Amino acid sequence: MEKKHIFTGTATALVTPMNEEGVDYEALGKLIDWQIGAGVKALVVCATTGEAPTLTDNEHCKVLEFAIQRSGRRVPIIAGTGSNDTGHAIMMTQFACAIGADAVLCVTPYYNRPTQSGLIASYTAIADAATVPVILYNVPSRTGTNLEPETCGILADHPNICAIKEASGRMPKIMETFRVVEGRMDVYSGNDDQILPLLAMGARGVISVLANVVPAQAVALCDKFFAGDLAGAAKLQLGLLPLIQALFSQTNPIPAKAALAKMGMIEERLRLPLTPMEEPFRTKLFARMEEMGLL
Repeated sequence: MEKKHIFTGTATALVTPMNEEGVDYEALGKLIDWQIGAGVKALVVCATTGEAPTLTDNEHCKVLEFAIQRSGRRVPIIAGTGSNDTGHAIMMTQFACAIGADAVLCVTPYYNRPTQSGLIASYTAIADAATVPVILYNVPSRTGTNLEPETCGILADHPNICAIKEASGRMPKIMETFRVVEGRMDVYSGNDDQILPLLAMGARGVISVLANVVPAQAVALCDKFFAGDLAGAAKLQLGLLPLIQALFSQTNPIPAKAALAKMGMIEERLRLPLTPMEEPFRTKLFARMEEMGLL
């Protein structure tokens, strides 16, 4: 049976706007509408950029429900449901499936540092419990564990595991993953500075932090590639590089929230242990934004 392709092109790893009371649902709704209007192909909610580790379970569930309702099926909603506790990841995955999420994104368990056998067992248990496609999420800089290509090859045989968000930045390993999975699951770039290189290797798109700030340009990069305009896609990738570097000059989503606050779209609020963007990074980010006409 052929696996479902969740989206092709650019998906936004959406921030979770916050205010004095908690989650700012008015701002979240406006962000969702803006993103969809800019042409993004999917929205990832309550993942790393959405500060999922510091959302309470109640907040996490309410944000997912709100996003699904607000999107009105205009684009797929991909729910972040990963955890360092497989049982908790299963619970959140089952909840996301029950309320109508189109897919789930599950990060490798952080802090525990499981073996590759542990990763296979954990992801298999989550995928067995899911009724929608599961996207693996490899980001060893945050989790301390790399999802090895051979492991991806084994997990690609599971009928519910349809894709991987590859944010390791390790190009030789990523290339090996492409070779090993042999088209049995989609690959999405998880790094905005590697969108075009991974598309050239066969990626189906990107799950993007950059798209929080310049969704139309992030969409255009993938669209140009898939339309065969490689020169145009390369020009966009290189032109966006200074902004991408500024958006990752401190821990994500600190810069993304600073940028959106400067644009008047959200309050610059993060949940501890994350704190607002510091100098000189803030000044450099705003300079890049001004150069691009965003301010």
